[in-house]
Amino acid sequence: MIQFDKSNFRQYAKKIDIPIVDLIMNKIKSAQNLGKANSTLFAACPNSEAVLKASIMAAKRANAPIKFAATLNQVDLDGGYTGWTQESFIKHVSLLTEEIEFYGPVIIAVDHGGPWLKDLSAKDNWTFEQTMESLKVSFATALFAGYDLIHVDPTVDRTLEPGKTIDIETVIQRTIDLVAYTEGFRRRFGMRRISYEVGTEEVHGGLADVATFRKFLDGLKTGLSKKGLADVWPIFIVGKVGTDLGTTLFDPKVAEELVKIAGEYNSYIKGHYTDYVENPQDYPKVGIGAANVGPEFTEEEYNGLIELIDIEERLYQSGNVGKCSMMKQALKGAVVKSGRWEKWRKSVESDMDFEQLSTERQEWLIKTGCRYIWTNPEVINARKILYGNMQKNNIDAEKIVLERITTAMLKYYKAFNLIDLNDYLNSSGCGSM
Repeated sequence: MIQFDKSNFRQYAKKIDIPIVDLIMNKIKSAQNLGKANSTLFAACPNSEAVLKASIMAAKRANAPIKFAATLNQVDLDGGYTGWTQESFIKHVSLLTEEIEFYGPVIIAVDHGGPWLKDLSAKDNWTFEQTMESLKVSFATALFAGYDLIHVDPTVDRTLEPGKTIDIETVIQRTIDLVAYTEGFRRRFGMRRISYEVGTEEVHGGLADVATFRKFLDGLKTGLSKKGLADVWPIFIVGKVGTDLGTTLFDPKVAEELVKIAGEYNSYIKGHYTDYVENPQDYPKVGIGAANVGPEFTEEEYNGLIELIDIEERLYQSGNVGKCSMMKQALKGAVVKSGRWEKWRKSVESDMDFEQLSTERQEWLIKTGCRYIWTNPEVINARKILYGNMQKNNIDAEKIVLERITTAMLKYYKAFNLIDLNDYLNSSGCGSM
């Protein structure tokens, strides 16, 4: 197991045998009880090398923890679309924390771990048994690699007829089965304790109303107890708080009600699709425990590259660049060829080719889809040429891109009241190991 996080806080969590995420949330709650402002834990989806590096840089500047929420599309045994396996991802995080000299808590998590939530399993029409077996192997590999949290999300069922919603009892039972499998595996190999996250913000998950939300939690609690796992309870419940891909308004009123209910079960609400949310400062105000941000940082990486492309064009016109990188064309070509953009088709676009879409729509699809193709050979080569052209003109291309992403992340660190949280964590009985 790689020691990717050598912080005093992690060592303290290990000493008292509490999962590091649970301990951080307990400390945040303690601070709130002492009259301090509440905090919401920030989680970044590590969808590229630049985003990963910027996340650690932002955490260092904010002097706060960083949580990585990696989907199995991003990081898995097959390398996902980033090229990282669970083990190589942990190793890379370890190297970057040393390089950047960040010594605060680093949390590694599986995000949306559930049947058919890996695109390959849906694309190839895997059976329920196939997708569950693959999922369990991924969870076990994550445990061996040293992950801190697993999001159990069995809320998709591709065996159902189109338009039919999965029954909440099925969601409960599959959640229990996956938690029981993971805990059994962890205990069998004597691994340290981890945290769990359950549920989904998606309507198809069956948690779209308060009554169903309570039913899910009651059923989960009863089921885990029957399995002899009364001591295992999710720190985070994903709640539908108004955000979705393409929406930007967090609903404090709905969130506050869910936060209150989750609190009765000693859990915290986790928000997903927090990208470009208009009112991030409301998350800690109503007690949201944590929030994920992902596509926004891909778009900021894209915007940084567009800025460089514009500079490159001016340098070419002035004779200071002999050959342009054709970076923008490479990005568009890779996204279109990947077919990933079709995931976001609107109903009115069902019979349209990519080129038939409006310029604005194409731009959005490329921005959103870039996270899938950063490791495409043509894209890598174009970026190499682009960065080389900048270097010849004494321009630090990587710094420009990373600064865009880091600035976007620091907005959340500030809004979530996370600045200098590490100082509080280390001063609250955890820093003198």
